[in-house]
Amino acid sequence: MNQVPNMDDITGELVTLRDYWRYAISRFNAANLSYGHGTTTASDDAAFLILDSLDLPIDVLDPFLDARLLPAERRLLAERIDARVTTRKPTSYLTGHAYIQGVRFLVDERVIVPRSHIGEILFSEYLSENGSTFLPDPLSVESAVDICTGSGCLAILAAKFFPNAEVDAVDLSTDALEVARLNVAEHTVEDQVTLFNGDLFTPLGNKKYDLIITNPPYVDHEAMDGFPAEFRSEPAMAFDGGVDGLDLVRRLLGEAPAHLNIGGGMICEIGSGREILEEEFPDLDFLWLETAESQDAVFWISAEALGVKAGKKR
Repeated sequence: MNQVPNMDDITGELVTLRDYWRYAISRFNAANLSYGHGTTTASDDAAFLILDSLDLPIDVLDPFLDARLLPAERRLLAERIDARVTTRKPTSYLTGHAYIQGVRFLVDERVIVPRSHIGEILFSEYLSENGSTFLPDPLSVESAVDICTGSGCLAILAAKFFPNAEVDAVDLSTDALEVARLNVAEHTVEDQVTLFNGDLFTPLGNKKYDLIITNPPYVDHEAMDGFPAEFRSEPAMAFDGGVDGLDLVRRLLGEAPAHLNIGGGMICEIGSGREILEEEFPDLDFLWLETAESQDAVFWISAEALGVKAGKKR
C-alpha cells in the first residue's frame, strides 16, 4: 500500500466493522508494526483497536463484523488506525484502556501498558475448582502489597481476590500513581487500596504483609537498546532492570523478608533471568510458575524459604 487514501475517502468507502478490521490489518502489515501489549498479531491488534474504540466486548468480534457504523464511528476508527501507523504508539495509548483477563484499566503514556503474567496466575489459581496449590487462602489474607504498581492493576485485582485484605501499592513514579489513583476510583476500591510514592518498601516503614506481589522493571540494557518504537513510547523507568535486568529483583529478595508474615510469600515476575537467579541464590527455593506464554517468567517464594521466623503480625 504505497498511498494512503485521505480520511474522507476512507470513511466514505468503508462502512462496516469488517471493512475497518480488514483495512487496519492491511495498514498494520504494510507498516510492519510491532506488538506485545496484549496482542501479538496485526489481526488481533486491529480487532482490539476497533472493539475498544467502539466500547464493544474486546473478545467478541463475530457478532459485530457486518454492523454498519455511524459516520462519527467511522471517522474515529479511521483516525485511530492512522495514528497507530504514524505514531507507532501501543493501541492501548490510543484507546485509553488495557485489559488483564478481561478486566479493564485506564492507561496513558504516564504508565507502562499492563500485561503482567501475574494477573493470569491469580485468575487461574483462585478460580480453579480446587483452589491454589501455593498461594494463601484468599479469605485468610489480611494484608497485601503491590510493589512497582504502575497503573495499579495488580493491587486492584488483589483487592478483588482478597476481600478481607488491606492492600498497599507502591511506585517510584508520581505520574504512574496519578493513573493508579484513577483506576482505584474507577474500580471503587478506595477503602481497600492505599497508594504510596517511594522506592520499593521504603515508604512502608516496618509494615509486614501476608502477600507481596511485584512486577518490577526487569529488562536488561541490551534488550532495551533494541526496543521497537511501540516500547519506546512507554516510560523507560518501567523497564530498566539494570545491566542484566535483575537489579530490583535482587533488592526485593533482600528486603522482602523484613516485610513478610510467617505463612505468607512473594510472587514476582522477572522475565528471562531464571538461570542467573538460581545460580546467584542456590539456597532459595523458587517455585517457577507456568503461564500461557512462559514457564519461568514468574516465581513464588514462601516467607519460610526466605528465612522468616514465626512472630507477631504487624
